[in-house]
Formats: sequence, structure tokens, C-alpha cells
Amino acid sequence: MKIVIDDKIPFIRGVFEPYAEVVYRPGGEIDTRTVREADALIVRTRTRCDRALLDGSRVRIVATATIGYDHIDRDYCLRRGIRVATAEGCNARGVLQWVFAALAAWGVEPRGTRLGIVGVGNVGEAVLEMAQAAGFEAVCCDPPRVERGDRGTEHFVSLPELLRQADIVTVHLPLDDSTRGLFGTEAFAAMRPGVFFLNSSRGEVVDEAALKVGLRSGRVARAALDVWAGEPQIDRELLALTSVATPHVAGYSLQGKAMGTAMSVRAVAETLGLPLPRTWYPAGAPVQHPRPTLTWTEISEHMPAYYDILADDAALRRAPERFEELRSNYRFREEFF
Repeated sequence: MKIVIDDKIPFIRGVFEPYAEVVYRPGGEIDTRTVREADALIVRTRTRCDRALLDGSRVRIVATATIGYDHIDRDYCLRRGIRVATAEGCNARGVLQWVFAALAAWGVEPRGTRLGIVGVGNVGEAVLEMAQAAGFEAVCCDPPRVERGDRGTEHFVSLPELLRQADIVTVHLPLDDSTRGLFGTEAFAAMRPGVFFLNSSRGEVVDEAALKVGLRSGRVARAALDVWAGEPQIDRELLALTSVATPHVAGYSLQGKAMGTAMSVRAVAETLGLPLPRTWYPAGAPVQHPRPTLTWTEISEHMPAYYDILADDAALRRAPERFEELRSNYRFREEFF
């Protein structure tokens, strides 16, 4: 039995070695030769899992230690009988921390400020809960949830209506055909003048040329970006226009990474019939302790001790060509929330 694992996934070395041959590779170097005899892959977003990689292999499961899965051709895997397991929700509170660290760094005041949340899944729900506790007025948009009739969506609005109302727009969407380029010329033109815009979902959800026009015109007063089209080769002009810029690390908390690894390990163990506990979690890793009643004053005062987002911003601006290195060698932070 053989398991191939992205070598940047934390807390996982030694877990499968008693049961299988384990091969660790940088995500971008996991190729057909590496996976041909593999029974399982555990990857991150840098490994494209599709026909080109998996044809001719004996892979039975692809587990990604990330919430996003646009790097996996799920239709192909379904046809091949390959299980796809994601770590949905694992880093929601890490991304929540990134959002509120940016808002705190900007000196935003919740009272009288309307926060628009586009995409109300695991991350968006966490942002909504904390925003309401902190005193923001929140407005939400999530058409798929509305169409399903999910509980709590009765007051959700359309995207044009959210853009008309919101002083701040934060995006938490998966990347698919319906969201690619969703924030383009029309969307930015519909926003309130002077809007603050944050994206920590996927870079391709935003038309970066349109965002640059919005920033230059002042329609978008400030932008915080963690994700970028064409990573790791990011648009330097856009970087210069942003107020907060980070190298795709919004979800890089200790707890989030531990849970992402745990969810991947459990899925692979179950699929391959390995004798690991269904509740396996990395020994010694911190666990999440949500604190949904924090006030805005507490968040503003204590956030820098847990996450200095401006240090990440400065590191990326000093050396944008080191984007992948900054991301791969990131020191995971403790969650405040």
C-alpha cells in the first residue's frame, strides 16, 4: 500500500508509516510517476488532480487538506470511482480572524457600518456571527442556499442589493463556473462609493483589471486580498493598490491546519481500512475554542497579539516574487476567536 502526501501538510509525518509506504513531495511536484502505484493522495491546492495526473493509477481516494476543491476534477474522479474528501470548514475560524484583523487594522467602527457577506457557508457563517456580536449590521447573499430554502436565509438578498447597501464587502465563495469573474466591472460599478472590499476565497472570483479600475477611481476605497489570480505570479500593480495584501494564508491557523490534517487522515484511513481512530487528531495540537461573544473593543485591543496582519502584508510587499515561499514556510498562528 502506498500513500503520497504533500510535504507541507503539518502534523502528518509518522501517522501512516506503520501501515503503508509513504512518499512526501512538494505539491507542485506530485506527478504521474509519483502517483502511479499510489492508493491514496493527500494534497493541497497546488496539486491539480485530474485525468492527466490520475489516469493509469490505482488511486482510490484523493483527500485535500483544504476547504477549496477547484484543483480536483471531481467529475473525472466520480467516473473513475475515486473518492474525493475535502476538509470543509476546517479553517473557517482562521479566515474569520484574517477578516477581522484587516478590519481592525483599518480602524473600522462597527456602529453604523453595514458589512456585506457574499457566500454564507462555513466561513461566511462564522463571519456573520462575529459581525453581529461586534455590532456590525450584516447583510448576506448566498443564492444557492436561498434556492435550497435553508433555514436562516429568509432575509438574504441578491448580490446587486447587497452591493447597493454594503459599506464593506467580504467574499467567501467557492470557485466554479458561476463565481469565476463574478466581481467584475458591473459589480464594482454597483458598489457604494468608498466601499471596502475583502477577498479571501479564490483569486479568480475577481476580475483583477476591474478591481484596479475601482481602486484608482476611488469607488473602492480600500482592498484586502489574500488570494490572487495566477498565483504565485501575482499582479504587482494590484499589489501596490491594495491596503492589505497577504500570500494566501488567511486560513493558516494552528487549529485550522490541525483539523484539515485530521479530516484528511480520517478519510484516508476509512477508505483504506486502516486501524486509526475515527476521531484521530494530531497529538499536542491546539483545539478550537470559539469565542462568539467578544466585543469589538476586545477584538481591536487583542488581535495584534494573535495575528499581526500588517507583518504579513509587509513581508509580501518586500518580496512578492517569494509568494510561494512565504506561503509554504508560513508560521501558523494561534486562533484568537
